[in-house]
Amino acid sequence: MTIPILTTVRHWYCPNCGLTDTTKEARPHIRMHTCPKLRGLSAPMLPAGVAAKVTAHEREDYVNGEDVQVDENRRPVMSIVTTRDEGQDVVVFAPTAHARST
Repeated sequence: MTIPILTTVRHWYCPNCGLTDTTKEARPHIRMHTCPKLRGLSAPMLPAGVAAKVTAHEREDYVNGEDVQVDENRRPVMSIVTTRDEGQDVVVFAPTAHARST
């Protein structure tokens, strides 16, 4: 007698560029991709059938030499927001800290 191995197949899509993909990971996860419609940023894909909007938000403060996430046009990006009927998820790009030793 053989026991079938069950796999969880999840279907993903990007509401901005239309890319689709599938994953077979059993643990909770999210699929990310480099989205050409979000200026080359790494953005989350959504489960198939979920209606949402994914937007990138530029930094509105002064960068002053900090190492920040930039888009393909070299503009600093603060976050990517996924907005659904029941709420929002946010990916925040925090600046990188620097240290000097003397």
